[in-house]
Amino acid sequence: MTDVTLTTPILVLVAGFIAAVTIGSIAWYNSKRPPGWESKERPDFVPKVDKDDLIADVSDSKGK
Repeated sequence: MTDVTLTTPILVLVAGFIAAVTIGSIAWYNSKRPPGWESKERPDFVPKVDKDDLIADVSDSKGK
């Protein structure tokens, strides 16, 4: 019989889930706050992403 291990697919699923939660949390904290959360502080570990910087970066890359 063949010895089939499922450790690699399970590790890929776990890593993907952790990445999705992390990226989703950063996106949520950088988005407009939902009602009731306007006065809440951003956690220290979440990077600040400025929309104007992103627009400038895209404009610069299209000009090349």
